[in-house]
Amino acid sequence: MLLAEDLLLLSYDDDTGRKSGVGNLDYALAGAVLIELAERGRLDVTEKGRLTLTDDAPTGETVLDDWLGKAAKYEGKKPKDAVPSLSSGLADRLFAMLAERGILREEKGKVLGIFPTTRWPAQDTSHELALRERLRAVLVDGADPDERTAPLIALLSAVDAVGEVVDKHERKDAKQRAAQIAEGNWASAETKKAVEELTAAVVVAVVVPAAIAGTS
Repeated sequence: MLLAEDLLLLSYDDDTGRKSGVGNLDYALAGAVLIELAERGRLDVTEKGRLTLTDDAPTGETVLDDWLGKAAKYEGKKPKDAVPSLSSGLADRLFAMLAERGILREEKGKVLGIFPTTRWPAQDTSHELALRERLRAVLVDGADPDERTAPLIALLSAVDAVGEVVDKHERKDAKQRAAQIAEGNWASAETKKAVEELTAAVVVAVVVPAAIAGTS
């Protein structure tokens, strides 16, 4: 399962198939793809904080390979500058992939009998439930995050969705824990420096536009 797919699953209600109050999700999904490409050694971040393509070999994941081609156009740019463009069409692609694997179910309808809508209720929740248990272990029980859960928690923090994976009375402490992880305090010798830097850059790309919109 891709990091972006995990983020998408956590951001939608299993029963209603609608987004559960998550802001700027499209940008976060694009960031998740960039982070995964860095984890797989296809992208890096220079000392000056610029994107650089390190390997154009296929990953075996079509969406990652397609978005690597898109990201290559932003080589030499800051990651936050690439995120808006890379977000276009990504959610639809991920939804289609999850539906094809039987994890989500597409339901089309109309509002007021006129405006078309699409919902994505869960069909197979086994992966998501296991994922939520791992996240709770880190956010609530204090377990150390790994190279998989740490970027995901940082992205959840960026879109203010940490509350979606813990109980209501746990949200305050969990958000503080997630903020610490988002700052990079989770890094270990086994964690690629580029992934940590890219995660921080993506968080900026997600948070800053939302903050500007909130003050306008």
